[in-house]
Amino acid sequence: MSPRAPLAADTVLLRVEDGVAWITLNRPDRLNAFAGTMRDDLHDAIDRAASSPDVRVLVITGAGRGFCTGADVEVMSDLLQRGDDATFETLVQAGMRVVQRLRAVEQPTIAAVNGPAAGAGASLALACDFRFASERATIGITFNRIGLHPDWGATYTLPRLVGPGRAAELVMSGRMVEAREAERMGLFERVVAEDWFEDELKKLARDLAAKPPLALRLAKRTLAASLDSGLDAMLAAEREQQMRCFRSADAREGISAFNEKRKPVFRGE
Repeated sequence: MSPRAPLAADTVLLRVEDGVAWITLNRPDRLNAFAGTMRDDLHDAIDRAASSPDVRVLVITGAGRGFCTGADVEVMSDLLQRGDDATFETLVQAGMRVVQRLRAVEQPTIAAVNGPAAGAGASLALACDFRFASERATIGITFNRIGLHPDWGATYTLPRLVGPGRAAELVMSGRMVEAREAERMGLFERVVAEDWFEDELKKLARDLAAKPPLALRLAKRTLAASLDSGLDAMLAAEREQQMRCFRSADAREGISAFNEKRKPVFRGE
């Protein structure tokens, strides 16, 4: 994939390198809060990356010292003063589309949480397959601090990650959670020191990009189905997907490489 020029106003950036699509929210002066066309631009970046045969992993992160602090409150204030319900609903729907597209992505998705993730920014991180965080990262479902309700799928993803009771506490308190506590409760899968964050993130993304794309894609699909399925259905799904993988060129390559004591080269075939 040859990434085109940066998206509108350069507030969402996309670059592709070594099979990894790096999507960066780029309003560092506002801690990457959503304003203008950023929601639609983010959807566009996710869609273009996920649709590319060259992309095996998607990483979403923020520029500067923050991941994303959700909606820009100055924008919300202006909409309230003008009584512009229609525009506000359009923004909510744009966030819905981002999450729907992100959850439909077949490649692994990583939220690289480099600083505060609050409100819709936290919801965006939760919508990824997993969250890789710096020690200085924080995360919070902070909507009620300004009298609003969680959106961007948080009421779906959060209880599945931390359980209903913990989800209720996080939503109702609106508190920001420090990185290590977030890791203990399952909001972050891995936390690393700030000095190592970028290097460890690149290693993780490249390692995933080197794995067999078909096996990862099918496993991701089966794991998602498990949230609403019983054991027998999942055993049947595992059998079906296992046979698809067994018949693939990647399985032949993986088994041959193992026997030959060399590193496999998977092509997604």
